[in-house]
Amino acid sequence: MNVLIVEDEVRLADALREIMLESKYLCDVVYTGTDGLDYAVNGNYDVVILDVMLPQMDGFSVVQEMRKQGIQTPVLLLTAKDDVSDKIDGLNHGADDYMTKPFEPGELLARIRALSRRTGDVILEELQFGDLLLVLSTNDLWCKGRSIHLSFKEFEILKILMINSNILISKDSLIENVWGNNSDAEDNNVEAYISFLRKKFYYLGSQVGIIAVRKVGYRLEEKKNA
Repeated sequence: MNVLIVEDEVRLADALREIMLESKYLCDVVYTGTDGLDYAVNGNYDVVILDVMLPQMDGFSVVQEMRKQGIQTPVLLLTAKDDVSDKIDGLNHGADDYMTKPFEPGELLARIRALSRRTGDVILEELQFGDLLLVLSTNDLWCKGRSIHLSFKEFEILKILMINSNILISKDSLIENVWGNNSDAEDNNVEAYISFLRKKFYYLGSQVGIIAVRKVGYRLEEKKNA
């Protein structure tokens, strides 16, 4: 599952990230309403965890704008307020569920799973970008009838890049999601695995490349034939 966390309290955001990672979920974390809207509109998420009181743009406005733009990703609102009127207001703006702080991690995860099922989507078995097909159950990468097996970290990095094909993914985000917050991994670890993936793309004869934007991040790009 791929989860977007929009929360301006850094300690709570970090705690939410840890809860997601312990459940083997991918996650992105942003701290303002405008960034949350940008990620929600341009990313590919199963659930958005959205705080109500945010700088730049409040959570009600974020979810309302998401719905206006046709983004139907399930939204779980978080707030310190427990008034029924606030809950109704959030749901009327387009949110799918509502939790009051503080909350139990177990209940949060249960609600996230329930929201992800509401969409009626079938759990993906494959991811595709350009001529590449990634089989999630086997870690095998296919292209033009040929395949190669990916190591765990190669697989996790490529999965993140495929899921977020319209977004530049930073090295810090890859380290957090693949190695974990408490690891000693550094930028050169990410660079090494990006190099491994590029070599495997070349071996398969793929037209897909991994583009590096200096000081910003990586994204997949399909090469165009001349």
